[in-house]
Amino acid sequence: MKGKLGFGLMRLPEADGEIDLKETCRMVDLFLERGFDYFDTAWMYCNFKSEDAVKEAITSRHPRDGYTITTKLHSGFIHQKDDRDKVFGEQLRKTGAGYFDYYWLHDVNSHSVEVYDRLDCWTWLRNKKEAGDVRHIGFSFHDGPELLDKVLTEHPEVEYVQLQLNYLDWNSAGVRAKECYDTATRHGKPVIVMEPVRGGTLAKLPDEAERLMKAYDQNASIPSWAIRFAASWENVCMVLSGMSNIAQLDDNTSYMQDFRPLNEEEMKIVWKTVAVLNGSRAIPCTACNYCAPGCPMNINIPRYFSLYNAELQEAAEKGWTPQAEYYENLTKTYGKASDCIGCGQCESICPQQLPIIENLKLVAGQFE
Repeated sequence: MKGKLGFGLMRLPEADGEIDLKETCRMVDLFLERGFDYFDTAWMYCNFKSEDAVKEAITSRHPRDGYTITTKLHSGFIHQKDDRDKVFGEQLRKTGAGYFDYYWLHDVNSHSVEVYDRLDCWTWLRNKKEAGDVRHIGFSFHDGPELLDKVLTEHPEVEYVQLQLNYLDWNSAGVRAKECYDTATRHGKPVIVMEPVRGGTLAKLPDEAERLMKAYDQNASIPSWAIRFAASWENVCMVLSGMSNIAQLDDNTSYMQDFRPLNEEEMKIVWKTVAVLNGSRAIPCTACNYCAPGCPMNINIPRYFSLYNAELQEAAEKGWTPQAEYYENLTKTYGKASDCIGCGQCESICPQQLPIIENLKLVAGQFE
């Protein structure tokens, strides 16, 4: 891996509803020319055509030692053990890569881990590395630090963890990015960051937040703060950016070529920005957690409210968002928002005097 910036091939440029291969080739060439080499794709990205674009734009046009390719095995597309090799073989064919520099189990969470365990994908993954079909192994992750600790304890052979990490999710009660980062660090696993700009959500901020950043550095783009934040943590070895046009790539590479971590003053501005964003939350929950322990239906009220707020903060054009998945993962352990029986004990103890019962209806309507 060269540099800390990776090219996420999830949101490639389009023309007439198809991947714009000419523009993609231009972006790939510029990315490589500027000293970066890490490309991240997956089976279902770009309506199952991202891996094909890898062959058209990268592997058929550049020497194999000039780039790094990562792809993934997703639990939703394997139902028996034979499916593992069927998908893997098709990925090799589609990408033309010959082998994969990095290969992940995709989106490990409280539901998918049951599939990966049942089909013994951990042993299969290790065997792929031993056979030389992949160079490094790991998994991407959308769940809480408790499960992450369990998986890393049971599978110390994995080398990397890919986490959702950005300044808005860092202390979020729903995503718990910092806790997951700390867990991976404690296990000695380098972190690769996904969603550093929250799929574009942190690229355009409220005017008050933008003024804070522009007052400090008029020339720095708003997304640069988010990507530099993610890259500033010592155990982060790579930050993926889902670049979809030349302008985004040109901006990202301009400040990541000579990367410098956020300094103390810049970090203070980031936390002020988070306060601005959280100040406009739909449900002004402070996550004090007074309400949850006594809930007769075991509903994790603060974390559900956090996910609901995060969902409403997303950029309208983003498309897929992870909050619904985090919600579904939590309902494996806790009661659903719709399980609320309206007993009112939570409202009687809430310091903010929030209408929790009505707010849980909003959460259920959004995620269920």
